[in-house]
Amino acid sequence: MTHAPRSRTLVCLTGFMGSGKSTAGRLLARQLAWPYIDLDIRITDAAGLMIPEIFERLGEPEFRRMEQEQLARVLAEFAELPKPRIVSLGAGTIVQAQNLALLRESGALLIWLDCPMEELLQRCAQTTDRPLFRDEASFRQLYEERRPFYQQADYRVDSNTEPVRVVEQILALGIFPRVPA
Repeated sequence: MTHAPRSRTLVCLTGFMGSGKSTAGRLLARQLAWPYIDLDIRITDAAGLMIPEIFERLGEPEFRRMEQEQLARVLAEFAELPKPRIVSLGAGTIVQAQNLALLRESGALLIWLDCPMEELLQRCAQTTDRPLFRDEASFRQLYEERRPFYQQADYRVDSNTEPVRVVEQILALGIFPRVPA
């Protein structure tokens, strides 16, 4: 007997910088009428600084500490009030072992928005707000270092397309509770 995938109500999008986590997350949440949380926004709100400023003034270790603190808060809010929600994680969130452990313990479903390196480079080269984008060589190296972590996600979706198509692919996974017509 085959079982349909169990629906989950805490869905987290992961992937490298430029993969479309925030855009797809907002669209997906709107489509499902679920609350949406962008972990990077939680961090900037708590710090009162933009992410590049956090990296510049406080350093990456402090950013990672703040990231873990905000992730723990998001997961605690979910545990307290287990209403469905979509969360866009930062590109480096699941690279930290303790964060991945927190996500697994909470029952979060991880969806990797996978995008080819060349497309990611093109998307990120046009922005100035990515503190870990220094040059193409370090960008490629960071991607290769993080890829094995993204591969641990429960699902992989191709994000080398329009955000609406990314959301369609996510909805097609069959992981969301059926909404009565």
